[in-house]
Order: sequence, then C-alpha cells, then structure tokens
Amino acid sequence: MRVEGYRLHRWGGELVWETFEIPDPGPDEALIRVEACGIGLTVLNCLRGDLADERATLPRVPGHEIVGRVVAVGNGVTGLAPGQRVMVYFYLACGVCLPCRSGRDSLCQNLAGWVGVHRDGGYAPYAVLPARNLLPLPESIPAPLATAIPDAIATPLHVCKTRAQVRPGDRVVVIGAGGGVGIHMVQMARLFGASVVGLEAHETKFDLIREAGGIPVLSHDFSRLDLRGIWGGERPTVIIDLVGTPASLTWAMNTLGPGGRMVVLTTFRDVTFPADPRQMVFRELTLLGSRYASKAELMEAAEMVAQGVIRPVVTQVVPPQRVEEVHHALRAGELKGRGAVVWDAER
Repeated sequence: MRVEGYRLHRWGGELVWETFEIPDPGPDEALIRVEACGIGLTVLNCLRGDLADERATLPRVPGHEIVGRVVAVGNGVTGLAPGQRVMVYFYLACGVCLPCRSGRDSLCQNLAGWVGVHRDGGYAPYAVLPARNLLPLPESIPAPLATAIPDAIATPLHVCKTRAQVRPGDRVVVIGAGGGVGIHMVQMARLFGASVVGLEAHETKFDLIREAGGIPVLSHDFSRLDLRGIWGGERPTVIIDLVGTPASLTWAMNTLGPGGRMVVLTTFRDVTFPADPRQMVFRELTLLGSRYASKAELMEAAEMVAQGVIRPVVTQVVPPQRVEEVHHALRAGELKGRGAVVWDAER
C-alpha cells in the first residue's frame, strides 16, 4: 500500500512529506488506519534524536500517541479483529520478561525501542505495529481527545497512583503545569485528593490550570519562588518536575517538606543538580524517577476519560499539512495542553 505522510531522514532534520510504501503486517503484527496522532514535546525530542540509537534506522515516520482502527492482522495474532478501535502503547516491550509479565511494561528487560523512533508511527495515515502494542479504546471518545490518553494522561496516572502515591491531604506542585502532560497531571493529582499548585512560565496558561483545579503561580525565576503562603506556611509534600532544568530540580529538592516526594520525569542528557544527602536524611525525602506507564494504566486512563473524571486538553487539532504549526507553538511554549493531527478528515 502506497501512502503520503511525513518521514524524517536525519535526526534533528526537517520532516519530509512524501509517498512511501506501507508493508503488509507480518507475524504478530497488525496494520492500523490512523484516526489521529497526538503532538507533544516528546515528539520533538524524538525528532531531535534524543531516543535514537544504533537500532533506530532512517527514514522514520514519527508520532507515538496514536489512535485508530485495525485493518488487518498477521499470522499468530489473537484478540484483534478488523474494525476494532485501538490506542498504541509507546514502548516496544517484549511482553514475556518478568517486568512485562508482572505489569511493569515500561521496565521491559528486552526493550526494542519506541514507536516513532524504532517503528513507524502516526504521522502517516497507516502504520504496522506489533499487535501487543495495540490496546482497546472506547468508541465514545473522539479521536483528537483520545490521543492524549496513551501518554499525556497515562503518565500522570502512573505518577500519582504508582510512584508518588498521591493521597487526600497531599500538597502537590506540578512544574510545567500548562503543558500536555502537566495539565493532566494537575487534574490527576486533584482526582487523587491533593491540593495542587501549577507552576507555569506563561501566564496565558493560567486559566487552563484553574479549570483543571490547580492554583497557577508564575515560575520565571526559581530563586525567588516561595509557595509557603499558599498553604499557611506548610511546604509541598509532592513536587513533580516536568521541566527538568538544574534550577527547577534544585528548587524542588530544597522546597519539599519533611517526608516529601520529588518525582522526576525528564531525560535530558547532561542535566544534573545537587542533592544534599544530609538534608535528605534529616527531612526524610524521597527522590523518584517515573518512567511512562503500564499497559494496564493506559486502559485505566481511557476508562477515566470515558467516565468523564479526566478531561483531555487538546487545544490545537490540525490536518497533516499544518503539523509544523503545532511544532512551532510547542517550541515557543505557547501550546496549551496537547495538539493532534487528524487523518480521518483527509479520507
């Protein structure tokens, strides 16, 4: 099958709109028709080559937050049928190692890479992917909104439920609260019973943070940031850093209250920050890395959206020809929540 879509020919290079061949699904694979694909900062990181290695061959179709329908399946595939609506799990996990079999898919010991980096993704109208990466998606959720589920909503669920274990009474700070993951992190922490402050460098996103249930605070200068007046002198019990600069990380470590948990999600190379073991012991702090989500958490996140307890924030929905507009808004820090490219409108 020949299609038109975007491919990358050089990490860090420009996307190229071109015609190319989509193969038939092989054993344990499925061909899906892409309804829509989410656009967020992780896509830009992938385009730069931040997740590339010697296995990541080019050209490559980017895009990992995919929702669509099964068109055909290869030999050995069970549990999927043509017409079935699905969402895509980002990690190319093996499904058979101990972490995978115990529900910790993102810690797969035989990880084959990532969709959109090591396998073609959703910046094209069709994709062939391992059948184990396709999870059921409720019919009731519109495709552009559903693109937020596989990453921007599932990741906050993993943070709040599994890693930080947010609970009623927690005082949570989300650094980078107006972005695609951040705005859903605010909603998720509120759902788990916390009071939430959303730090954001762009005041244009403050209304969005308020709508999500958070208290917006401007975070241009971390050296002058003091939140103790918000909680009557009390410090945060959980700080979730989605910005990942030395300034934000250092501020988070120094700001946590006794027994606090700091959650780090960014993976930028060569970024470090000072951590004082003496203070960590005296204040009994916990430093947590959080890596994506499990397949079970993706399905739980989809159910949250279907039930209306989490509201996907996808503010810029475009046809394929306007994808770069969303990329530009992301780079400028202007995009509120997530963007999405919709393919169905073109067919």
